[in-house]
Parts: sequence; structure tokens; C-alpha cells
Amino acid sequence: MKLLIVDDEKGIRDLIRKYALFEGYEVEEAENGMEAVEMCRSHSYDLIIMDVMMPELDGFSAVREIRKDKTTPVIMLSARGEEYDRIHGFESGVDDYVVKPFSPRELLMRVNAVLKRSGAAESTAQKDQIRIGEGMVIDCTAHQVTIHDIPLNLSPKEYDLLYYLARNRGIALTREKLLSEVWGYDFYGDDRTLDTHIKLLRKELGEYANRITTLRGVGYRFEKD
Repeated sequence: MKLLIVDDEKGIRDLIRKYALFEGYEVEEAENGMEAVEMCRSHSYDLIIMDVMMPELDGFSAVREIRKDKTTPVIMLSARGEEYDRIHGFESGVDDYVVKPFSPRELLMRVNAVLKRSGAAESTAQKDQIRIGEGMVIDCTAHQVTIHDIPLNLSPKEYDLLYYLARNRGIALTREKLLSEVWGYDFYGDDRTLDTHIKLLRKELGEYANRITTLRGVGYRFEKD
């Protein structure tokens, strides 16, 4: 497995490299977003760890450029942890968002989880469709969701969350269950990650947004027809 670490601070790149090599990953580095985009055009990586604030091209812009050609999972690093910044990151297509200062051990746990989840999603995708109401279709083979034949622009993680909710529609799902099944690890820390993705999903689902019901003190449920 090969990682691309993108950060303009050498000390941070060295720290992540040390732990990544210990975990058995191959590692390449880029000092800024522009360099990362060029490297992704000529090389393939299993996962990218991308800082937000960098010279020449910021992390959000770099991810958007990379996403034009590649679906490589991305974990974003940022010194800012406000909801707006997390939402902006997830809307840009990142798979996870880690706020600085961070624990390198936790970061590598998240790397392992994202890689495990992305691989599992490819290998277990069923060749069928989930139909919701009269107009919504979740194509499990193409990993695409349409409403009245119009494709939704979902990030990989938003798709995974929607697929899991819809596959278990009518069932009350705890926050812990959703985080474990969709993110692939026993979550600890800031559980607003799930709430942020639910908020983004509802925004994309439009007339179907009310299918996702909030169960106070429990979690969420995707309502049946």
C-alpha cells in the first residue's frame, strides 16, 4: 500500500512518514497542492493525506483537481476544526477530516479504516439496485444515486453512509453502529463527523431528505416506503 503525504511542513511529513513506514506502508511526499496534483497524474496511490493550508495550491483545490481523474481516498489535515471547515472538506470529496494537532497513532488508525472500508466497498458491492419511492435509485454496481434519473454528486463516504442506511431501512441504527460499519472502526473523539455527513446527505437528497429520521439519544433511521 502506498501513501502520498502532502504538507508544506517537513516536520509533519517526517512524523507521519515514521509511523506509516512502521505500519508497513510505502510513502511518497509532496510539499504543496500543485506538486500533489502532478504526482497523482503520473502515479497511483492507495490513499492521500492532505494538509489544507499550503502555498501554490491549497488542499481543497488540490483534492478537486485530483478528483477529476482519480477516486483515491483522501484524509484532510487542518488546524481549523469548525463545522464550516469540516463541511467544506467533505463537500470537496474527502473521506475523513483530522484536526491538528493530532495523534499520529490515531491518524494511522484512520488510514487503516479508510483503506479497509474502500476495499470492502468494492469487493462486496451487490449487482443490484435499491429503489426508494418512485424516483430514487441507488445503483450498487455503479456506486451512483439518482433521483428522477438525475445523478447526485455524492462523495464516496456519503454514498457509503446512504447505502448502509437504505439497506437497513426501517431499523433504528445507533451512532456507534453507523460509525463502526461505515467508517470501519470503533469511533472515539468528535462524533460530529456523522452529523456533518447526515447534514450533507439531506441537502443532496432534496425531496427525499425526510427519509432520514433523527432518533434523539440513539442515532438515525432511514424510513421505509
